[in-house]
Amino acid sequence: MRLWPFTRSEPIETKHTASGTAVPADWMFELFGGGAVADYAVTGRQALEVPAVSSAISLISGSIASLGILVEKRDGTTWTAAPEHPVARLLEDAPNDWSDTYTLIRDLVVAALTCNEGGLAWVNRRDGEPVEIVHYAQGSFTADYSSDGRREPSYRIGNRPVGNGDVIHLRGPFDRCPLSLASGAIGVVHKLERHVGSFFSQAARPGGVITSPKQLGDEGVKRMLKGWKAAHEGAGKAGRTAILWDGATWAQMTMTAVDAQLLETWQHAILEIGRHFRVPPGALYDFSRQTWSNMESAQKEWLAGLEFWLRPLEGAMRRALFTAEEGADYRIRFDRDDFTAVDLTARATAISSLISSRVLNPNEGRDWLGMGPREGGAEFANPHTGASQAGAAAPQNPPQEPSNDA
Repeated sequence: MRLWPFTRSEPIETKHTASGTAVPADWMFELFGGGAVADYAVTGRQALEVPAVSSAISLISGSIASLGILVEKRDGTTWTAAPEHPVARLLEDAPNDWSDTYTLIRDLVVAALTCNEGGLAWVNRRDGEPVEIVHYAQGSFTADYSSDGRREPSYRIGNRPVGNGDVIHLRGPFDRCPLSLASGAIGVVHKLERHVGSFFSQAARPGGVITSPKQLGDEGVKRMLKGWKAAHEGAGKAGRTAILWDGATWAQMTMTAVDAQLLETWQHAILEIGRHFRVPPGALYDFSRQTWSNMESAQKEWLAGLEFWLRPLEGAMRRALFTAEEGADYRIRFDRDDFTAVDLTARATAISSLISSRVLNPNEGRDWLGMGPREGGAEFANPHTGASQAGAAAPQNPPQEPSNDA
């Protein structure tokens, strides 16, 4: 096997992942340093113990699961709600006998964020109509991809093959999930947490070096260390006054550059975790560099990041829940307007602006707030100018000056 140069007759050795993506073989990662972070490797359980990781996963999955799910039918060039469709009733009530729709969507997104295989749910049909949606945990299903370049998947749940049209499959854009891609940063934070915990639980205070002008001997050193630990070691005894004897002197230990930069390293690793999950620092409770200007930008980036999961989830549910005939006329859409519900001021400003510009009428604005229509609310009029109010008289043309040509 030749390493260099690679020629056409000796192609780079690759392997195909579960998603059908060709990646270099393992020996190439080892040769070029791909295993350099092995010492920082953590298990999935340890990764979820890092607050930034669990917060990012909970925030993404919970935010998506909290959105309303709309089943809509094509009406010419627009889409209208179709609440009477069997899919709408299934998602509104309960997808199965033991869980609700919120749990189903949340668990699918969590699996896509934490498992390389993604999240999978099977649609059970009766007489062609979906009657149950069952989420399957990692390890209970397999997805094999064709090697002819089409990347067409075939699914098996246990030992039973299932059709592509009966599966809701959500996974990340790469062959690895965000949790796996962020393993290096997660390992750093996990190591730092253990280091700090060990530092505060075992460090003796005050910290420094005791120098004695006399020869203590082995037994003397042992007795001195035993007494010192009994008096000063442990967080509960930190800061006690040290008493020296026989001319001994005390020298305070200074922090090294590594110790001084520990918090900055910790914060940087948390930011790296946020970048992998596309979660802004403020959402991970890091407000150290947040301003009014970048906070609005971060909010927009956060909503844009959710689209990476919302769009493929909508497509997967549409493909699996509707028949081939219905697929062209029906769709599933998550109601993004729910994001503004947490900020009443922003929501009210947006509704008022849309009504004033006659994009919405008052009744449509009231519907956004979960309120019923009112009489006269179906008119498109600007409430801030009297001339455009509903029922206002049309403006009269001003009288013209007599012409001098007569």
